[in-house]
Amino acid sequence: MENFKIEVDGDGIALVTFDVPGRSMNTLTGKVIAEIGEVVERIKTDPEIKGAVIASGKASGFCAGADLGELGGQAGAAGEDKRSEQEKLQAAFDGGFALNKAFRALETCGKPVATALEGLALGGGLEFALATHYRVAAANPKLQLGLPEAKVGLLPGAGGTQRLPRLMGAMKAAPYLLEGKSMSAEEAKANGVVGEVVEPGKTIEAAKAWVKTGDPVAPWDKKDYRIPGGGPYTPTGGQVFIMGNAMLRKQSYGNYPAQLNILKCVYEGLQVPIDAALRIETRYFLKTMQSPQARGMIRTLFLSLQELGKGASRPAGYPTYDVKKVAVLGAGMMGAGVAYVQAQAGIETVLVDVSAEAAEKGKGYARTLVEKAVKRGKMTAEKGEALLALIHPTADYADVKGSDLVVEAVFESRELKAKVTQQAEAQLADTAVMGSNTSTLPITGLAEASVRPANFIGIHFFSPVDKMGLVEIIMGKETSEETLAKSIDYVLKIRKTPIVVNDSRGFYTSRCFGTFVQEGLQMLAEGIAPAIIDNVGRATGMPRGPLEMNDDVALDLAYKIGQQTKADMGEQYVAGPVDALLEKMVVDLKRYGRKNGKGFYDYPETGQKTLWPGISDLVEITTKDADKALIEEIRTRLLYRQAVEAARCFEEGVITEARDADVGAILGWGFAPWTGGPISLIDGVGVKAFVEKLDELTAKYGSRYAPPKLLREMAANGETFYGRFGPKAAKAAA
Repeated sequence: MENFKIEVDGDGIALVTFDVPGRSMNTLTGKVIAEIGEVVERIKTDPEIKGAVIASGKASGFCAGADLGELGGQAGAAGEDKRSEQEKLQAAFDGGFALNKAFRALETCGKPVATALEGLALGGGLEFALATHYRVAAANPKLQLGLPEAKVGLLPGAGGTQRLPRLMGAMKAAPYLLEGKSMSAEEAKANGVVGEVVEPGKTIEAAKAWVKTGDPVAPWDKKDYRIPGGGPYTPTGGQVFIMGNAMLRKQSYGNYPAQLNILKCVYEGLQVPIDAALRIETRYFLKTMQSPQARGMIRTLFLSLQELGKGASRPAGYPTYDVKKVAVLGAGMMGAGVAYVQAQAGIETVLVDVSAEAAEKGKGYARTLVEKAVKRGKMTAEKGEALLALIHPTADYADVKGSDLVVEAVFESRELKAKVTQQAEAQLADTAVMGSNTSTLPITGLAEASVRPANFIGIHFFSPVDKMGLVEIIMGKETSEETLAKSIDYVLKIRKTPIVVNDSRGFYTSRCFGTFVQEGLQMLAEGIAPAIIDNVGRATGMPRGPLEMNDDVALDLAYKIGQQTKADMGEQYVAGPVDALLEKMVVDLKRYGRKNGKGFYDYPETGQKTLWPGISDLVEITTKDADKALIEEIRTRLLYRQAVEAARCFEEGVITEARDADVGAILGWGFAPWTGGPISLIDGVGVKAFVEKLDELTAKYGSRYAPPKLLREMAANGETFYGRFGPKAAKAAA
């Protein structure tokens, strides 16, 4: 066997070592699943084997679960298939049931089998362990046991929805199944998921000791077995599902079929014997895997995210750029956050502001984060001091000298950015990169202040920098490929995910995100009650409603950006009702949003925020009640308005790869994750159907919904974005 090694000791205990060659972590590939059957057959039929212990040959842990690369390919597979529907369904079920079948064979092999868990066991890895009769975990703070499938739109499909609630009860199992939470070794012991927690390196020894006298029958295969907390058919257990269904609806708004199907698996499965329950689980697993949500989420939140996180967009042919010193210009919230993540990555950081006091205040932000991390036990005091020592606050641009890269993070003023660019570049070597953290101003225009425009690039962070995982890299007209490669190396070093876009006002993320908040303002101007707008906005899967988002990003910032855009575009700028509304809020009423406690909401120092009653004095509210049709219309408007803007970005060449667009949308501005991103949303609906709906919306609400020429062309040709703008298509075009 290629992935398993079996050694039988003098006591007749087989040590089965799981070790997939050529990988840093074990995963459940098709070959591994086939070999599990061979392992089970050997344990079952070899008379020398009295029992078995399954352990990993990897220092990284036991198993990270199914190979989502293979799974993603299966989910998106298409092509001519001449088999009957019955044959196709049977083949799909057999394929989906293969791992369940293998694990059930292990569980019923007639000999005691234990698992030794030194590191993580996630997804199918934990399900593998749950199919053995006993589990021993190491007291390793990095050990994680969990079923994270729901996070990528799937459900545990190898017994997880059945064995976990049978071990710990449906109520306790719910957060691990529905939210994908992980448990520590101690939590797993308390929940009955593992039998022992021992010192690291002692798990195999402890597992072998159990096997010598262990029971080879799973609890649920015994006549006296009772579900902890009661099954769905008992008064107590039944309440779990009544409340669980209501809570699930409240949290997910029905957007995630995986969570609903998980709940169905548990409810239906706990009422029947385990063999029937596993078949139920497989059917729901297949149904979930074929949903547009699962296909989009697997592709974007796992495959694409992983690829981009490894530098998939980096131009080939340039040596790795080892960034050791970086200057950050501007010690405000954004600059201070950038300084912190750089120091976390071991980069010497010069934090520059107009005065030493302002720069020191910026370093204070990093100090606050360090103190919190130390207090929570996530960082030692020594490491915290070492991190802070890497940040040098200053008002002297001479300290910029020797920097490999500069991140300019000053206020969104073209004149100010030009001034600091020139001051910094006077200290830089010809090989250094000059990056601007602007969120809206075109890079090509900012590069006019640079003496080396080929070295000038946009490096757009998102706030709060220490929590947001995306960096949008913007290519100006004269930016070189080498500068792009260097910038990606920098982003990877600070452990962020880079996407690459071309220059335009607002680039990709700010431009598309802006349509969400603007559409909310447009709806308010139409007279729709603000509570309806924001409640439906959240129900689309966005992190906040559009009016809340306006407050969060600051109304005065939106107003200033609008004024700068108006000045830059001149006569081409077309003002609308939103301009007047923002001007009234910001200029006349000084309501700037959350930052000064007054926006579309009031933010008291204590207690919950509430909608500002004065909104009705600015706008006549004519729609105060929402029926199902209106809710669906608002929901569609908010999502499609963002998606059509993303399509325009493709037509204009602002963004050129579908995966960058989807990853950037979800990580950058929180676009509804259940869709897989705006491009996956369009592909999932179908370009033709999407265009037809846009035409309806255009007729009702105006040209901002008008489908671009690209969409009409793709609809006519039956194309998809991932077919035309996927990584393979982009490479072929190159």
